[in-house]
Amino acid sequence: MTIRISDEVVLWARRQAAEKDTSLSRLVGEMLERQMRLGDEYWRAFDHWKSNRPLAGMGADRRLSREDVHERR
Repeated sequence: MTIRISDEVVLWARRQAAEKDTSLSRLVGEMLERQMRLGDEYWRAFDHWKSNRPLAGMGADRRLSREDVHERR
C-alpha cells in the first residue's frame, strides 16, 4: 500500500511511533483500525436508535403535551 502524506505529518508520525515504541507501519495500521471501529460503533448505535425510537409508531394523542415535557420536577 502506498499513501501520500506531507513531510510534516511523516515527522509527527515517526515521533508518535518512537514514543509508543512501535513501528511507523504498526502505528498507521492501529490508527486506521481505531477509526474503522469508531465508525462501525457509530453506525451500530445509529441503527439501534432508529429501530428503537419510541415516538415513531405512537400517535399524537399518546405523546406528552408540551407542558408535560417541560414540567419542572
